[in-house]
Amino acid sequence: MAEMMYWQAILRAHDEEMARDPLVFAMGEDIGVAGGTYKATTGLYAKYGDQRVIDTPISENSYTGIGVGAAMLGCRPIVEIMSVNFSWLAMDQLMNNAAKIHFMSGGRIRCPFVMRVPGGTAHQLGAQHSARMEKVFMGIAGLRVVTPATPRDAYGLLKSAVRCDDPVVIIEHESMYNLKGEVPDAEFFTPLEGVEVLRSGRDVTLFAYNISVHWALEAADYLAKDFGIDAEVVDLRALKPMDRAGIAASVRKTHRAVVVEEDEAPVGVGSEVMAILNEECFFDLDAPPLRVHALDIPIPYNRRLEKAAIPNAAQVVAAVRKLLGK
Repeated sequence: MAEMMYWQAILRAHDEEMARDPLVFAMGEDIGVAGGTYKATTGLYAKYGDQRVIDTPISENSYTGIGVGAAMLGCRPIVEIMSVNFSWLAMDQLMNNAAKIHFMSGGRIRCPFVMRVPGGTAHQLGAQHSARMEKVFMGIAGLRVVTPATPRDAYGLLKSAVRCDDPVVIIEHESMYNLKGEVPDAEFFTPLEGVEVLRSGRDVTLFAYNISVHWALEAADYLAKDFGIDAEVVDLRALKPMDRAGIAASVRKTHRAVVVEEDEAPVGVGSEVMAILNEECFFDLDAPPLRVHALDIPIPYNRRLEKAAIPNAAQVVAAVRKLLGK
């Protein structure tokens, strides 16, 4: 095992896949000479040259389209959008081409395309740089959507995404790039489907993804120490396709559920999880599931208001105690 930062794990995955396959290349704004806004492509430009690490203009739809077209011809592009907010500008290529071409061609054309996007609320970046768009990508048939919560998964999911023949959107988080964690020295691949039980428990399941995994783990430790409540923490990790069986299996054990997300509640990940619980294990529930989520407002720039708009571990603890009638 080696301890490394989230961005270093992404960089390692980039480097290994580019060294292995000359058809893997990276595109995005400032990913070349500058090494990426979050350092995730540092040194690749010098190592692989400007034909495989391509600095693009500020034109998301154009360079995403180039990546999608290259994928249709057999390349394996990794396109980085500087902020998930800007992926709206690339949505035409992503939704109408990358996600649909395999089906519209009768299975004759594949699109092994990877889009990496940092999202979420960082530190006073304002409403136009603080979006959470998981639910948007989840609503597009033909895409895979994954969200690494640790350096281990940041490495393993990118490796798997590059070798997948389907288009994959990887949603990272702007506040986690300097997060440290252990990553195995040997090459490995994290599945693009399925949940992961990070902490086993018997009283309630905390479903989380991306940065909210860390709030859930913090809350679970506090609940156990101060209230004797044994919470299970499940990292949803792959949001599309979502692991219905894995979600149901945990709740059939604990009989209670809280979904923790940084996104606003309407039409979100939490809504989908609660629908799955209703359909798969309604009679296994001892109480209605609860959601912990952001306020349904554009994220304020003011630091105090920004913190007030998004959830935290204390709110998760409060939700669990409410669910248990404590």
